[in-house]
Amino acid sequence: MSLSGKTAIITGSNSGIGLGVATELARAGADVVLNSFTDSDEDHALAEKLGAEHGVTARYIQADMSKGDQCRALIEKAGACDILVNNAGIQYVAGIDAFPVEKWDAIIAINLSSSFHTTAAALPLMRKAGWGRVVNIASAHGLTASPFKSAYVAAKHGVVGLTKVTALETAEEPITANAICPGYVLTPLVEAQIPDTMKEYGMDRETVLREVMLTRQPSREMATVDQIGGTAVFLCSEAATQITGTTISVDGGWTAL
Repeated sequence: MSLSGKTAIITGSNSGIGLGVATELARAGADVVLNSFTDSDEDHALAEKLGAEHGVTARYIQADMSKGDQCRALIEKAGACDILVNNAGIQYVAGIDAFPVEKWDAIIAINLSSSFHTTAAALPLMRKAGWGRVVNIASAHGLTASPFKSAYVAAKHGVVGLTKVTALETAEEPITANAICPGYVLTPLVEAQIPDTMKEYGMDRETVLREVMLTRQPSREMATVDQIGGTAVFLCSEAATQITGTTISVDGGWTAL
């Protein structure tokens, strides 16, 4: 399929899942807008490299997803938004009674509220263009829960709910809204944690993945960022025109338990 002529904005996309999604959308022909809270030469060079590799226009626009006005300004600066991928997110782990208030506020702002602000700004552009796709990167924790992750679980459940409302409000328009719910994904951040976990448990890489890190993922394999990206591309395709207001789990069977 081709997404030529479409503009995709992907929040939190200078690494990890966001960059994987942006890469697959660019591979399908979409012009892409990368984003993060930094504004370095490396960020802009990354966008230029991605555009050159896939023959599309790729830009980098800095915006802090913890700030609602900057979320909306990101969409305005892009000038067009046919595909919105809300991916930006952070994590913090602690018991509810010990959870720092500032961490709760930051996680809710970046993981949930940013998606509201970007969607609110993007829908008028999609309506004007006569076509749109909202793809929210939720989580297996948007469908189930784990202890010590109260803010993350609450935010991701909220993302799933926001996705459903967006879909209902656009149900009679050529706009869809869906959420991808990944389990464990092999990102550079996760990759960097593996050697320390191997050392801590005295296990080799394969054993520590299967017996420690992936105990809740029945496949005992991590998804890849390009698999998440491929799922996003599918949701933007004509085959997915009647798929809206739902979740697609890419979690190796996690939520089937």
